[in-house]
Amino acid sequence: MENTDPKYSENPDGNAKPVEHDYAKHEQDPGPSPQAVNEENDKGAGPTMKWIIPILIIILAVLYWIFFKDRPHTS
Repeated sequence: MENTDPKYSENPDGNAKPVEHDYAKHEQDPGPSPQAVNEENDKGAGPTMKWIIPILIIILAVLYWIFFKDRPHTS
């Protein structure tokens, strides 16, 4: 059974709602706030992950090469 809000509705055209400037007027179905739309994302996880993932892949590849490259086959 789905838990859906009966008041919630999406625009079937797929267009996003415009930024809300008069919240009191559209209180029942407001658009996003200007702060949410214009918020800078300079402290997100993206820049960190951009460096950590390749480094981890290189470390794992080196470990695999060191420990599993010269294993004898048991077939």
